[in-house]
Amino acid sequence: MIKTIFAWILRMLAALILLQTLYFKFTAQPESVELFTSLGMEPWGRIGTGIAELIASVLILVPRTTLLGALMGLGLMGGAIFFHLTKLGVNFGGDAVLFIYAVITFVCCLGLIIINRRNIPKLLKLQF
Repeated sequence: MIKTIFAWILRMLAALILLQTLYFKFTAQPESVELFTSLGMEPWGRIGTGIAELIASVLILVPRTTLLGALMGLGLMGGAIFFHLTKLGVNFGGDAVLFIYAVITFVCCLGLIIINRRNIPKLLKLQF
């Protein structure tokens, strides 16, 4: 029971963070455009990342596909953390909010992977 509640908290937190950033990516807000321009990935990196984050969010929220979404989210946030540490800086745009969101989402996805680790063999065989 407690494990289920904890898993849903992790799901909701990861999905919420992933989903709330989509507005900025899909509406080409100046901060998002600046970030992806700094990476040399504007506009396709911004739009592609947004689509991938949307898919990961939906997968995380559906119990049957949580593990797949968490793996996808972990990869996406791993990339975000990498770029913050190597190119963008932790304080991109004057604060560390984006970096902190990436770390929180990374940790939530890692927790979901650990909780659902027994389903990894099924996923590798693509049995849902």
